[in-house]
Amino acid sequence: MSAATEPQPKDHDQAGSPMTLTADRPATDPAAAARPVKVRSRGESSRLASVLSHGTLIFASLIALFPVLYIAYISLGPDDMDYLHPAKILGKATFANYGRVLGDTNFLSWFGSSAIVAGGTTLIGVLIAASTGYAVSRMRFPGHRQLMWVLLVTQMFPIAVLIVPMYYILSSLQMLDSYTGLILVYSATTVPYCAWLLKGYFDTIPVEIDEAGRVDGLSPFGTFWRLVLPLARPGLAVAAFYSFLTAWGEVAYASTFMLSSSKYTLAVGLASFVSEHDHQWQLMAATSVLIAIPAAVVFYLVQRHLVTGLTAGAAKS
Repeated sequence: MSAATEPQPKDHDQAGSPMTLTADRPATDPAAAARPVKVRSRGESSRLASVLSHGTLIFASLIALFPVLYIAYISLGPDDMDYLHPAKILGKATFANYGRVLGDTNFLSWFGSSAIVAGGTTLIGVLIAASTGYAVSRMRFPGHRQLMWVLLVTQMFPIAVLIVPMYYILSSLQMLDSYTGLILVYSATTVPYCAWLLKGYFDTIPVEIDEAGRVDGLSPFGTFWRLVLPLARPGLAVAAFYSFLTAWGEVAYASTFMLSSSKYTLAVGLASFVSEHDHQWQLMAATSVLIAIPAAVVFYLVQRHLVTGLTAGAAKS
């Protein structure tokens, strides 16, 4: 083949226009070309977002904890006016206020009454709510939907409206000034909410578990007790914690239905303690801290179930 027929390099594209060689074109802005381009990596962005989120959560936690820590701090002051000058407590902090509360009042009696009432309310309320929620979730009896709506409607009535009829009922049953009567009142208060809560948990448990229990010869109650309840531990923990707090810190029902001072609960005893020791804020703060300790202990005992999902609980079972 002759040299004339050899292909020559083309400087034009198919349309005939000259090709643009950007690599050979000088930069229009030498300073911009020399400046390094800063590109934020994905790791730096995630670290910044993590720092901001953690900082926000820490700040919100401090806001939530400040009232509790302040009350605990005021309870260490020896004088009744130390709450006006908190800085003075640092040099003279003392636990004498706790000794006065435990020794000079009926605190231990109030504590025993609250423990009986709160424990009974938690046990009875959770059992009734669990059986009600399971029955509505699994069984189709006449009026099962209306039953849940009736339970929901009962939450609409304020305490002031319910005190008078409940007082009349307890008086007719001769249950005034008794732990049993107050436990039944608190159970009637907590069951509607807990029943709705537990029904939602039971709805997420596969029905095949109930069918497997019946195949193995378990009765409906046996299936509920041995198979379903262990899977609903997170819901039971929330219901128990709600029932306990309702009975532990309630004042209106306890002050109305408990007539003798020896059966006062902690909340009612604190109210009388406030009127008895007027303006002695350090003693009231010490009593508040002592009342909060049992609730914190109960929360610590159930918190791992509160944060555990239903699927994780089923897998562990």
